[in-house]
Amino acid sequence: MLKRYLFAPGPTPVPSEVLLEMAMPIIHHRSPDFMPVLESAKKDLQWLYQTKNDVIILCSTGTGGMVGAVNNFFNNGDRVLVINGGKFGERWTEICQAYGLQVEEIIVEWGYAVKPDIVEKRLKKGKDIKGVFVQASETSTGVYHDIKALASIIKKYEDTLFIVDAISALVAHDLRTDEWGIDIMVAGSQKGVMLPPGLAFVSVSEKAWAKAEKSKLPKFYFNFKKERENLAKNQTNFTSPVTLIIGLNASLKMLKAEGLKNVFKRHERLANVTRRAVQALGLELYSKESPSNSVTAILAPPGIDGQAVYKNLREKYGIIAGGGQGKAKGKIFRIAHLGYSDRFDVIIAIAGIEMVLKGMGHPVKLGTGVAVAQELLID
Repeated sequence: MLKRYLFAPGPTPVPSEVLLEMAMPIIHHRSPDFMPVLESAKKDLQWLYQTKNDVIILCSTGTGGMVGAVNNFFNNGDRVLVINGGKFGERWTEICQAYGLQVEEIIVEWGYAVKPDIVEKRLKKGKDIKGVFVQASETSTGVYHDIKALASIIKKYEDTLFIVDAISALVAHDLRTDEWGIDIMVAGSQKGVMLPPGLAFVSVSEKAWAKAEKSKLPKFYFNFKKERENLAKNQTNFTSPVTLIIGLNASLKMLKAEGLKNVFKRHERLANVTRRAVQALGLELYSKESPSNSVTAILAPPGIDGQAVYKNLREKYGIIAGGGQGKAKGKIFRIAHLGYSDRFDVIIAIAGIEMVLKGMGHPVKLGTGVAVAQELLID
């Protein structure tokens, strides 16, 4: 028997309490039984997002939310600024180009965070930028971009929207939607929200809704105006993913019971312990600055293939981690500490890394990283 341990940056583990709720008999999405379920979910999402804005619930992956963040608020030929520091920064560019937007990129070296002053300098050149797109946590590199600093710059420009991909950052990082002035923020169910894949969430500010009135880009399934109209009636525009929304209620109740500050503190602690433990093994972080609390990207030792580390973790010890993506493939492996994670998840992950590296011939003293993690995790 090989027991599986899920430490990937998505999907992440789903609590048994949530799975049991989702095992209840199905209800009809247009029935009176479902309306209070959706009403509860939308209110608790506002709590999680720290917003009074509507939070659209879509039956899609997070990428569907990213698409909706483009085709609902812009027009063909609009000039936008994309901060591209990893595989998912590239995705913003690809989506914007697919809808005919003129994309300017700020290319950030993988492993580094964007410098807010570079964004400010570009915006000062002219008022032609209609939107700035960024990842909060760039999952492919394990880097967190300073959303608060970026928001403080962009909100000065009345004609410019600030669009944040928080798919792997929501729950792990304190993202203050209203206080900071984030216009559109996208998240997904299979990350910190502790659900299976299949839901996307998008908060939309009044500033962005005003832009939606002028948007002429094609939209059918991802039509946020229609979703907003239906959300006001505790419905979704098309068939609701009933089971997932029932699970969403259960997961949000768990997070509320823990408390928002405690949720952020837990993720920060687990991330810090993971980083300290792998560094005690003589390994280097791929993120050279501003590491994410969602996932830790680790450079493979010289002469060792990062994909082989990822494969051996899975095949020998049942640890499902993350490999490298794009130009980082083969160079790194990634360990998530996101959502339904606690101290012993970190200890298991570090122990697995030690055993795999030793088995691959790398000089590792077993227990070194584990001991560091244990010391830091004692209450």
